[in-house]
Amino acid sequence: MAKSKSSKGWLKEHFDDPYVKRSQEEGVRSRAVYKLEELDQKDKLLKPGITMVDLGAAPGGWSEYAAKKVGPKGKIIATDILHMDYLDGVEFIQGDFREDEVLDAILTAMGNDKADLVISDMAPNISGVGAIDQPASMYLVDLALDLARQILKPGGNFLVKVFQGEGFDQYKQEVNQSFKVVKVRKPKASRPRSREVYIFGQGYKG
Repeated sequence: MAKSKSSKGWLKEHFDDPYVKRSQEEGVRSRAVYKLEELDQKDKLLKPGITMVDLGAAPGGWSEYAAKKVGPKGKIIATDILHMDYLDGVEFIQGDFREDEVLDAILTAMGNDKADLVISDMAPNISGVGAIDQPASMYLVDLALDLARQILKPGGNFLVKVFQGEGFDQYKQEVNQSFKVVKVRKPKASRPRSREVYIFGQGYKG
C-alpha cells in the first residue's frame, strides 16, 4: 500500500529528528528521555534516594533515566497498560491504575513510603479529531493529579504532560490549588508544532 503524503511527512520528520537520532546512538528506550533530562536539569526533580511513581511509563525511557539518578537507595514504581521490558531498579506494574487491583499493587510496592515525585507522560491514542483527543487528554491528566494527591508526601512534586487547548487553564488552576509553585515548561525535545507542555507542581500542600 502506498504511503500517504501525511504519513511520509511524519516519517521524514521522525527520522530527521535529532533526538530520535541521538536516542538510537545512545541506545535509550525513547526520545522522551531528553525531555525529562532537560526538565530535571532545570527543576532538580530527581535526587538520590527518592521514591517516585512513573505513570504511562512504557517503553521506559523516563524510568530508565530516573533509575540512574535516584540510585540503589531510591524506589521507582512504573505503571502502564502496555508491557514494559525489565529495568534494573524499577518495579513495573502493568495495568490501568484506575482499577483497584492496580492501585493496590502500586500502594503495596510503595510500602509505608509516600512518594516524593509523581511523573506522567501519558497521552491518549490520538484520533486526529480535536473534539475527541483534547477531552481524552484532559481526562488522563485529571487522573494523574488525583493519584498524585493520594500518594505524594507533603512537599512532594508532580510533573505531568498536558496538551494546550480546552480545559488547560482550568487544569493549571487545579494544580495551583495543591502545590506551592506551578511552572509550565516546553522542553526543546518537544516538537515545536506539538501542543504538549509539561506542568510542574512543586511543594505539595497535602
